[in-house]
Formats: sequence, structure tokens, C-alpha cells
Amino acid sequence: MVTLHKKVPRLSQASLESFVLRARRAAGLRGLADVMVTSSTVLRSLNRQFRGKDRATDVLSFPSQAPVAGARRSRLAGEIAISADIAAQNAARFGHSPADEVKILALHGILHLAGFDHERDNGAMARKEMKLRRQLRLPVALIERTRSLERESSKPKAGNTRRAAARRAP
Repeated sequence: MVTLHKKVPRLSQASLESFVLRARRAAGLRGLADVMVTSSTVLRSLNRQFRGKDRATDVLSFPSQAPVAGARRSRLAGEIAISADIAAQNAARFGHSPADEVKILALHGILHLAGFDHERDNGAMARKEMKLRRQLRLPVALIERTRSLERESSKPKAGNTRRAAARRAP
């Protein structure tokens, strides 16, 4: 199920539902993924509540706990929350549409629900995300560009001693 609490230009509920279905299948995710596109304020609140980080983030994934017998939840792989605000900022920064950015973030969340963890898997999630991004015809993958930003931010820049902070997805 997809819920758009905040509108994204050129992205309908039906088109995102269709994308999520294709991405789930491509990622090999068993079970459904509920996706909520909302504000940065909501993502900040969720990030603070569940991760102890008091800042907005672009995407959060919540894998389902033990299934409840006979209930719809028994088929739910998990939930994904996406910030439409940060998606719009990233889209402008990377030169693609906010709709594509939401799809990039949804794919990233789906991979987390499928058990990938870019913080601990020695690049397995990045490779899978890159492959699926191409297959699903999406622009630059989230992990790929985050690493690129981290490399850029670690290089000394003339007249700028502050390091640029890259957004890290959970």
C-alpha cells in the first residue's frame, strides 16, 4: 500500500504502487511493503523515536516483526517512510525529477526490508542497488551518490575548511 501524505510532482499513488511492485519483485522481497511519502517533520519524529537521531532523513525502513497468524500483517515485509521534502532537494541537487528521487528512496528502503544493510555488508547492497537501478531505469543509486559525496567532502577545498555533510540513509 502506498500513501502520499505529501504530493510529489509527476508522481501518483498508482504509479508509485506499480514501481514498488516491480522493485519488490526485482529485489526478491517476499511480502508487501507499505510506503508512506510524507514531510521531513514526520521523518524527523520517526528518526528520533526509533533511531535516537533528532534530525530529518530521506528514508527510513521498518521491517515487520513476527507475523500475526491470519492477519494481513502476516504478508507484510515492512514499512518505508520517505521525506518528500528531502526527495525534492536531492532531485534538484542531482538533476532528476522528484518522482524519480522518491522511487530511488523506495528501492533503497525495499533493499533494507530484503535484509541488506549498507553499513555492514561490504558493498553488497550498493552493488545490488546499482544493478536494480539500471534494471528499473532509475538515475544514480542512493548509496553510490552518498559515497561520492563523502569522497568529495573529504577532499580539502580552497577557502573552505568545513566538510560537507552527506545524508546517510538508515
